[in-house]
Amino acid sequence: MKPPPFSSSAILRKGRLSPYLFTLLAFILFVTILYGEDFRCIFGSQFDSHHPSHLHQTLSSTTKKKGEKLAFAIGKTEKDCDVFSGRWVWDDVGRPLYDESECPYIQPQLTCQEHGRPDKDYQHWRWQPHGCSLPRLDTLSATTSFYSFNATLMLESLRGKRMMFVGDSLNRGQYVSMVCLLHGLIPHNAKSMETFGSLTVFTAKDYNATIEFYWAPFLLESNSDDAIVHRISDRIVRKGSINKHGKHWKGVDIMVFNTYLWWMTGLEFKILQGSFDDEEKDIVKLPTEEAYGMAMKSMVRWVKKNMDPKKTRVFFTSMSPSHGKSIDWGGDPEGNCYNETTMIEDPNYWGSDSRKGIMRVIGEVFRKSKVPITFLNITQLSSYRRDAHTSIYKKQWSPLTPEQLANPVSYADCVHWCLPGLQDTWNELLFSKLFYP
Repeated sequence: MKPPPFSSSAILRKGRLSPYLFTLLAFILFVTILYGEDFRCIFGSQFDSHHPSHLHQTLSSTTKKKGEKLAFAIGKTEKDCDVFSGRWVWDDVGRPLYDESECPYIQPQLTCQEHGRPDKDYQHWRWQPHGCSLPRLDTLSATTSFYSFNATLMLESLRGKRMMFVGDSLNRGQYVSMVCLLHGLIPHNAKSMETFGSLTVFTAKDYNATIEFYWAPFLLESNSDDAIVHRISDRIVRKGSINKHGKHWKGVDIMVFNTYLWWMTGLEFKILQGSFDDEEKDIVKLPTEEAYGMAMKSMVRWVKKNMDPKKTRVFFTSMSPSHGKSIDWGGDPEGNCYNETTMIEDPNYWGSDSRKGIMRVIGEVFRKSKVPITFLNITQLSSYRRDAHTSIYKKQWSPLTPEQLANPVSYADCVHWCLPGLQDTWNELLFSKLFYP
């Protein structure tokens, strides 16, 4: 019986080149099977740059085996409910969730009322997803019974556990927000906050629980790792160095990572391939997005090695938008967030300070990863909130010059956020994804 005309036997009988052709075909088949996922990422659908509000839909929210219940989950979000897509609604009954003066843990960089901000409207906006609502639970206070964050449930779930925020000052703001949301239920003599270098620890003694913040703006080791002296313009990150900080993260039950702002120094970034102790340092420049992807992959590897998906949960908070150029929203070309008291109403607004390429990198890394990391996409919903920044209403670490005082735009902080305010919503979304994934 003759073999089919295109069988391997027929090919091998064709002549001297046939074995090479067969080897080539076999190699192509092998590579296609081995790297099929990578090829799909390269040639498959990418982010739609014309619709930034839908960037997060390409990102895997939480990867888990079918039928497997995630740790801490007590229910599910409504079917087809995207809690990150919605609108801001005015709420003068349930907002703010706490008073600035009643939370002693807010850093002076974020206490806007104490530093003279004349309006409070920024405190009274609530995030409402389209077509659904954030999970609603009864709380101890009847006046807040229909709002999503339940401090009692959060504290009880943290009993005997550690929750940690790792990243830069924006993640520290989210950390402080979480502490402010919870501390009111804890007696004065049963709570404390202490700082040990890069680590700040809030302890709820009766619950044997801690909420912690660890300063690591790049997640990897860098020359900006000093928790106090880190304002370095010539930033360098050491390749493959996540364990330098990661050794302090082990044993955490709920982890919230962020890293973005400190990478934004230009189109290239300096990467150290040896050690900071080397007399002659081996430094290479990489495209910023490639360097950022390196850090993201290191984070995923660390999570895979050190976090138990059956007992722990890991979150990654997307880039926090800044509003340093009012021309982005049709304002004064020389202006920024200073004196802005209303939000941006364009639902498709995406500021120039939020780099879409970084979102693509996150998407690529998460798509390839089988590690369960929940993505908190706060970028789009926060981009509308030009009104919520600290602006000039914060502690100034250096005396302002007469020139600065004459031009408040020149020293307005359009990166950080007033508390209470926007970052409380970030924690409501974290709460939602923790208990209702």
